[in-house]
Amino acid sequence: MSLFVLLWIGQALSGWAVHNQDMEELKQRALTFGQYLLPAHFWSATTENWEGEFLLMAAFMVMTVYLKQRGTAESNPYPEEETEEQRQRARRDIAVRGFWKRKTLTIVLLGLFLTSLLVHLNNSMRGFNHERLARGQDPLLLGEFLREPQFYFESAQNWQSEFLAVAAIMVLTIFLRQVGSSQSKALEDPDVKPSDG
Repeated sequence: MSLFVLLWIGQALSGWAVHNQDMEELKQRALTFGQYLLPAHFWSATTENWEGEFLLMAAFMVMTVYLKQRGTAESNPYPEEETEEQRQRARRDIAVRGFWKRKTLTIVLLGLFLTSLLVHLNNSMRGFNHERLARGQDPLLLGEFLREPQFYFESAQNWQSEFLAVAAIMVLTIFLRQVGSSQSKALEDPDVKPSDG
């Protein structure tokens, strides 16, 4: 959390500098740091990143339930590779009734994703319209803004990098190890079982 806070402050300070450079080019007045934290630029950039993170975590939760990758530390074992303890835990988990009780983590992560997405959309549109006004153009309504590529560009560039990171960790943990990491297999574990080819 300390790293998160330090980097968020760094993002705010550098974003403030960039925003004021943009405003200078548009012949607009510069904002104080406090003013910068209120309008669209800071919150659009912040929630754009958050939405990518929460989408990634929610997708990761759901996909690791149903999909398996032999050899990676990130995957549940195939049935024939499960220990008796893992089988008993799975039976206990299945016995738990109620959708909400079994799916709360995914639901919360999807809720955080949707919240971040909506805050990003709102602030991206506000920033886009601020630039239009500075150029003497009329602001766009939500339906009009959704036909513009800006919001999709911001989201897609973030989302693709998140899924690339997950794919990298899934593949790399098949062959590479990190002593002491809960995300890594033990050093003596094989990359892929001999029967797997």
